[in-house]
Amino acid sequence: MQVNWTGVFPAVATQMNEDGSIDFDMTAEQIEALIEAGVDGLVMLGSVGENTALDPEEKIAVLKLAVEITKGRIPVLSGVAESSTRSAIRYVQECEKIGADGLMLLPGMVYTADPRENIEHFRTVANATKLPIMIYNNPGAYRIDIKPEEFNQLADVKNLVAIKESSGDPRRITDIYNACGDRFVLFCGMDDLVMETQVLGAVGWISGFTDAFPKESVALWKLLSEGKYKEALEIYRWFTPVLHMDVHAKLVQYIKLAQEMTGVGKPHVRAPRLPLVGKELETIKATIQKAIDTRPSL
Repeated sequence: MQVNWTGVFPAVATQMNEDGSIDFDMTAEQIEALIEAGVDGLVMLGSVGENTALDPEEKIAVLKLAVEITKGRIPVLSGVAESSTRSAIRYVQECEKIGADGLMLLPGMVYTADPRENIEHFRTVANATKLPIMIYNNPGAYRIDIKPEEFNQLADVKNLVAIKESSGDPRRITDIYNACGDRFVLFCGMDDLVMETQVLGAVGWISGFTDAFPKESVALWKLLSEGKYKEALEIYRWFTPVLHMDVHAKLVQYIKLAQEMTGVGKPHVRAPRLPLVGKELETIKATIQKAIDTRPSL
């Protein structure tokens, strides 16, 4: 189906069993819960989906499941986080065969490319598929910062259509617009900047904690989209202590713990990630529990 690049697109967690194997049944249940809550699309196999910890055949199996469960009700995107341009090309072509509706393309993993190499990576992968692509900029996590003027060098690649902006600087939304005009659709990529970036022109939100609080996330975005900022601010202030966890290195553990506590998932992760323990576990659980106990009535 055609991707309508707007709204809430959760970065869907890949549910695991305690032994680190994929729990396909729980992943399917999670997808249904997100659709029921009213999300606008799904991003499978992103950072929260533990893309880089999965084997190639596991990624294909997870994406196939999402396409089958969704049945065209909302678009399904796949993260592309391969270590080489060649492997990224192979993967995006598999995504196209499976029936994915779009892609979220990261820079090549492991090697820290310079701007010339990075632009060539995006261009080459995009030219290998007909699927529409969102470029994911997250310098904090992946050590590569795609500057606004660099995006402009990709303006001629027709299927590069959107940008997930996760630099942590909301000024980037304006800078990208000033550099590129309205050539790219802009998405917020950090949960605790969703209100700020929406005001500045982001029309969508790739969200981690929507996995655990889907109804609240959809309600918050709806209010923002309608310009009801006073009402939105009430939800945002309630949500922000939890949303801050989305920008931590252990966001996957935090999100999956929140999913367990809200009854929509399991806390298990795949090594090298390990379960939370000790004081960290106590602190994170307390923050999530407070949010659960004070949930706004929608």
